[in-house]
Amino acid sequence: MTLYDDTLALLRELIRNACVNDLTADSGAEYRNADTLERFFADVKDAVKIQRFEPHPGRVSIAFSVPAGDPGAEPLTLLGHTDVVPVDEDKWTKPPFEAVIEDGKLYGRGAVDMLFITATQAAVTREVARRGNPGGELTFVGMADEEARGGLGSGWLFENRPEAFSWKNCLSETGGSHLPVPGGDALAFNVGEKGAGQRRLHVHGDAGHGSTPFGKVSAVAKIGEVARRIAAAEPPATSNDVWQGFVKAFQFDPETEKALTRGDGSAADYEKFGNLAAHAHASSHTTVAQTVLRAGGAINVLPSHAYLEMDIRPFPGQKQEDIDAFLRAALGDMADEVDIEHLITEDATESSTDTALWRAIEDTAHEFFPNAQVVPVHATGGSDLRMARRLGGVGYGFALHAPARDMASANDELHSHDECLYLEDLELTVKAYASLVNRFLGGAGAGAA
Repeated sequence: MTLYDDTLALLRELIRNACVNDLTADSGAEYRNADTLERFFADVKDAVKIQRFEPHPGRVSIAFSVPAGDPGAEPLTLLGHTDVVPVDEDKWTKPPFEAVIEDGKLYGRGAVDMLFITATQAAVTREVARRGNPGGELTFVGMADEEARGGLGSGWLFENRPEAFSWKNCLSETGGSHLPVPGGDALAFNVGEKGAGQRRLHVHGDAGHGSTPFGKVSAVAKIGEVARRIAAAEPPATSNDVWQGFVKAFQFDPETEKALTRGDGSAADYEKFGNLAAHAHASSHTTVAQTVLRAGGAINVLPSHAYLEMDIRPFPGQKQEDIDAFLRAALGDMADEVDIEHLITEDATESSTDTALWRAIEDTAHEFFPNAQVVPVHATGGSDLRMARRLGGVGYGFALHAPARDMASANDELHSHDECLYLEDLELTVKAYASLVNRFLGGAGAGAA
C-alpha cells in the first residue's frame, strides 16, 4: 500500500461515517471519525501521544503528536476537521455517504470540505511516526465542530486547553487552486480569513387583530424597509496588501487595476475576474448576507416584533464598531427605530508571509509547478486557523490541485450537491503534503507518496 492508497482508504471511511453537523450541540457525532483515526494510528500508538477532547457527548476532537527528534526545531501542527455540513439528498444524484468513485472522481459529503485534506494530514503524520521525526514536534488534529465555527472544537480548545499542542505553525484548509492569470499560472494559498460580524436587527410595531390593520404600525413593513435599505447600501471596501497582490496577478489594464486596488472598483471592473468575480468582491469588501427573517405566528394577529439576521464578514483591520456605523448609516432616519444585537463576532485574522512555513509552502508549490506565481489570498469564509493566529501562531491553507481546477471550480464544490473530489487532486495533495512536511521538519520523515 502506498501513502496515496492509505489516504484514499481513510478518506472513504471518514465520508461513510457521516459526521453531519447541523449546528446543534447534539449533532456531529465526530466520535465516529475520531475512532476511525485512532484505529488508523494503531500500529504507531507507542510512537505518538494521543489526546481526545470531548466537551459535549459525542463531539470528539483527537490529536496525535509525534515527539520532536530535535527539541530546538520548529513544531508543525496540521489542523483537519472531521465534521461535514448537512445534505439535501433529493438534490444529489450520487449517495452522499457511500464514497462512490466514478470517472476519476470521489463523491461524498465532505470529500472536498475538508476530509481529503484531513485524511492526507493523518496519513503523512503516521508515516513520520513510522520512519522517525528528525525535526520539531509534529501534530495532527482531527477537529470537531469546525462547520459551526468551532465552539465545541477549536474554539473550546482555545478557551480551555490551548497548551494541549503547539499552535505556532499550522496548516489547514485550503489552498493550491489555480488562478486564470494571463500568460502563465498562479497558485493561491490562504494566509488569512475574514471575521464574523453576525447581527440581528429588531423592529417593533403595533399588535392587534388582523381584521383591523388601519392606523397600526406594521412591524413586517418596517423590517422589509430595513432589509431594503441595507441591501441598497454599498459595503466598505479594503485596499490591503493581500488584495492588491491578488489584483496585480491578473494584469488588468492600468485604470482597472488602479480602481480595484484603491477600493472603488465598479461592477464592470469586478466582472473582469470572470467566474471569480464573486470571490474577488467578497475578498475586498465587507459582505452582508441577509439570511433569516422572522415575524408573527398566527395569520390573524398583527405581530408587534420582527427581526432580520445577517451573516456579515469583515475584512482584516475592520472593527465591530465599523460594522455598526455602516448599518446605522444605511438605515438613515430609521436608525433610532432599530435595535442592533450582536451574535457571533470575531475580528478577521491574517498571517505574515515572512515566515519559514510560508517559504516552505512556496518551495513546495514550485516543486510541482515551477513556473507558477504563488499568490497569498484571504479566505472569504472561516477556518480553525484563526485560533492559531489568535494564540500568536501563523496559519496557512494548503492543498494542491491540478491546473484544470481553478479557484472558482474548486470553491464550487464546497457545500455543494454531488460534492466531489478529483482523485488527481488527492494524489497531488498527498505528494505535496509529504514534501512540505519533510521540507519543514528537515529530514526524510514524510516518505514518498
